[in-house]
Amino acid sequence: MTVSKEITKLEHSAMKLTVTVGKDDVRSEYDGRLLEYTKTVQIPGFRKGKVPKEVLERKFGEAFKGEVLGHIIEHSLGDIFEDEAFPRENQPLPYSTPQIQDEPKLDLASDLTYTVIYDVLPELNVGKWQGLEVETPNATIKDDDINRELETIRERNAIVLDRDDAAPAVTGDVLTVNYSELNSSGAVIETSKREDFVFTLGSGYNIFHFDDEITGMKKGETRDFDKTYPEDFEDKDLAGQTKKLRVTVTAIKEKKLPDLDDDLAQDVDEKFKTLDDLKANIRERLTKDLDRRLREIKISNILEKVLETTPVDLPESMVKMELESRWRNLARRFNANSADLQRMMENSGDTADKIMEGWRPGAVKALQSRLIVETLIRNLNLEASDEELEQQFITMAEEMGSPVEDIKKYYEQDNMKEYLKEDIKERKLFDRMLSENTIKPGKETNYLDLAANNG
Repeated sequence: MTVSKEITKLEHSAMKLTVTVGKDDVRSEYDGRLLEYTKTVQIPGFRKGKVPKEVLERKFGEAFKGEVLGHIIEHSLGDIFEDEAFPRENQPLPYSTPQIQDEPKLDLASDLTYTVIYDVLPELNVGKWQGLEVETPNATIKDDDINRELETIRERNAIVLDRDDAAPAVTGDVLTVNYSELNSSGAVIETSKREDFVFTLGSGYNIFHFDDEITGMKKGETRDFDKTYPEDFEDKDLAGQTKKLRVTVTAIKEKKLPDLDDDLAQDVDEKFKTLDDLKANIRERLTKDLDRRLREIKISNILEKVLETTPVDLPESMVKMELESRWRNLARRFNANSADLQRMMENSGDTADKIMEGWRPGAVKALQSRLIVETLIRNLNLEASDEELEQQFITMAEEMGSPVEDIKKYYEQDNMKEYLKEDIKERKLFDRMLSENTIKPGKETNYLDLAANNG
């Protein structure tokens, strides 16, 4: 099929492509499709394959023309986008379906001209990315961080025992409860019902934070109560509201924490002989995690500086895809599908659109940073050699305590080695960024805050 094309760049990384298909090709496509119809269509009064073309044209008319038009557009666009000579920067994004502008009409006596609009990858001219100066938090691992980890280990190794049925629930007990929200008439709001919910009393790890209201309840007891949340409450969906709640305690257990001694260390892992061995291991692990987090923050701060001199005009389809991806990830964390998550959010007064709009600024910045990274990797011709890939396999095997061959076998699947190569190229770029920019120590921050704020 012979086509001519005209490309026009639009705002927000959109592209307008105007295509013209010669009338001879239009007629050829039309006649070809019509011939297929004559071979397959059955019409009363005619034998299969013997229906005259004129009868088919009268019977199917504009519907048939519409089908042919769609086929021509699909075929011609395929030829254009699959042509190796068609510029990469003018290719549509995988998730940006070309949209027809001003629906064209099929005229067998004339050339067919139509226009589509679609999004393309933004073009970037990366601004200053070397010789910058950024601050990063000043943080070290302290004894409090080690002790907090030790308490977490004690919690994991605690023995849980049933309390006496007449015993009131106290802070630290493990409770199993059924709860629901009530409407103004005192009837249960069915969508809010939750059964067999387990949490530690005093932890606040329940949606309505009703720890104080149910302290002192006994097994089998049900309590209705109103709970008012302050205007500055941490959960914005509850802030300033009063909820009528019903809670039934179905089980109460108490935790017996193990002593903090050498026996606990040996229970955690036989490689630890003493409590000091366990503490040293915790410090080493937290230090590695802190180093990783600080590196991420440094790189993020540098990229934020680069963004100040690098305009990135994101297409809406790219932002939408990122937001929808985050929504699906959130659903997976809740072990739910998108529809179930939507219903859950609606129960607390939220919607998917409202939540994703709140994510938008962070999503935009993440996409802009990602494009800067990809552009710099390409501009600097950074590559990942087979030797570097091999060393990466060895490093991963040591960290995971697995044979190198098992790691290699895993990455042979689904072309995953290519993803690993991309990681290597990205690390090379980040190493250069860290070495070619000035990192100044900022305010002192404790590890716990850093871990909470940096995921």
